[in-house]
Amino acid sequence: MQANQMHAPNPQLMREGWQSLDGFWAFGFEKAKPGFRFSTDAKKAIARRNAADEPLQIRVPFCVESKCSGIGYTGFVNEVWYRKTAKIHAKERRVFLHIGAADYLTTVLVNGKEAGRHKGGYTSFCFEITDLVQDGDNEIFILCEDNVRNPLVMRGKQSERKESHGCDYTRTTGIWQSVWLEYTPKAYIRSFRLFPDAQNGLLTVQAQFCGNAPFSCKATYDGKQVGAAALDTADGCRTVQIKLAEKHLWEAGHGRLYDLTLQFGNDVVYSYFGLRDVGLDGMKFLLNGKSVFQRLVLDQGFYRDGIYTAPDDDALQRDIVLSMALGFNGARLHQKVFDPRFLYHCDRLGYLVWGEYPNWGIDYSNPKSVAVVLQEWGESVDRDLNHPAIIGWCPFNETWNYHGRQQYDPLLSSVYAYTKAVDPTRPCIDTSGNFHVVTDIYDVHDYCGDPAVFQARYDKLATRGELYDAVLEGNPGRQKYTGGPVFMSEYGGIRWTGDPSVKSWGYGEDVETPASFAARYCGLTDALVQNEKICGFCYTQLYDIEQEQNGLYTYDRQKKFSDEIYDRIRASNAAKAAIED
Repeated sequence: MQANQMHAPNPQLMREGWQSLDGFWAFGFEKAKPGFRFSTDAKKAIARRNAADEPLQIRVPFCVESKCSGIGYTGFVNEVWYRKTAKIHAKERRVFLHIGAADYLTTVLVNGKEAGRHKGGYTSFCFEITDLVQDGDNEIFILCEDNVRNPLVMRGKQSERKESHGCDYTRTTGIWQSVWLEYTPKAYIRSFRLFPDAQNGLLTVQAQFCGNAPFSCKATYDGKQVGAAALDTADGCRTVQIKLAEKHLWEAGHGRLYDLTLQFGNDVVYSYFGLRDVGLDGMKFLLNGKSVFQRLVLDQGFYRDGIYTAPDDDALQRDIVLSMALGFNGARLHQKVFDPRFLYHCDRLGYLVWGEYPNWGIDYSNPKSVAVVLQEWGESVDRDLNHPAIIGWCPFNETWNYHGRQQYDPLLSSVYAYTKAVDPTRPCIDTSGNFHVVTDIYDVHDYCGDPAVFQARYDKLATRGELYDAVLEGNPGRQKYTGGPVFMSEYGGIRWTGDPSVKSWGYGEDVETPASFAARYCGLTDALVQNEKICGFCYTQLYDIEQEQNGLYTYDRQKKFSDEIYDRIRASNAAKAAIED
């Protein structure tokens, strides 16, 4: 891997010519006002820019609500705006402005002219600004508009009330992932998709181009070339296949990554891939043809001082290391699209994750939501499809009745169909927990705190093929389990207060001692690991977040228990599962 690639905002698609714009920007914001409406064009941004009112400075990419930003205002905010002068070396090159994520509606002006607009608070986007810039100093102005109470805006776990409550937390407004410039030749690689075939030792590369030029791909492992493919000329969309001379399988706990170099004329892109296959067989989840039990933990990607943004790259890696130290082999990346650098570390460490989307806040009883979700979810899948660590997709979580109205089932079936059309190589769960419409894996949530009752419920699956689904207790007739893989995608949530000063919240009755915490944890987990019809679990959750104090670590990722308690938890997590080969 190139040295520069190790620090790139998106290590999976990196060119030598990139320039970070993270750091301090002139900044202004407006508190929420009644009757706020999103702008329909760039006029609002132009008016803001011309008013020349940025009395503050903010540290990008941290949101206005975070301490790391230098602002720390946590009330409702509808508009934030940023201004920066950047030196751009534009001669004879294309110039692109990338924003990793900005919540929610973003308008970008370059030297006072509109560069583009983007809807969606969680997905990456870029605008070509070649025709708007000059060689030397250039002004970049960004306006972000947001409203977590809008029923056609997905907010994830951002609180729709003034204060955090339950399992909703501090809001994020504006830019919260890196901003950078990228330079390309006139003819360049627009994008590419990678489809590994571990069984046959192949990599299929599907690339899209701007212009016409020769195209080549070279795969190396540990510095040694192990495969290549080339086309004398390419344009539009082309597909090549690389036969690999050596097979190094990407596995849980072993992120054996190949380096990949793509060249289109003078455009050189550095990437990587993992050689692995994902599949389902009866009740089993398969990785490289073998039944692998998913020992997952819920990770919501929150940080005390950065909110949605980790304070540094070490913090991203640390969450994975802490999880693996307790015997987990992966995570549900819950109600958030995670930073590409986090996914890079998952790839590198062999950490299994589900790609999910922060659907809470959207009115999923409204047919209009179909267009909103498909656009934003589609951008998420397109950005992250090449990550070997992502072993499945789950666009929705707990689609409860919305203000008494049932979900619009075609929303879920349409998003499922889109996902499978774009990526037939991974399983897709339509909605985690409820209410299923069409799904590859039937998953359930159950926060029962009594291990004996919990085990009795799911022993019936192993002995009689009957699946207990807690959500149907109050909603009979909504769905029926008819067979196929079963995944306990949320359970536990046992409260143990790591911060006595916080009025805390968790699931079920409180435990009184660390020993009783471990007994409940192990009892619940053992019931799942020992069940020959369950293919995985996901424990809620890895660390505390604000008032939700049911993590295995504190919000600051410090230990809550003694090494003896952690040893017991690790042993339950790591025990050989009944369904595993």
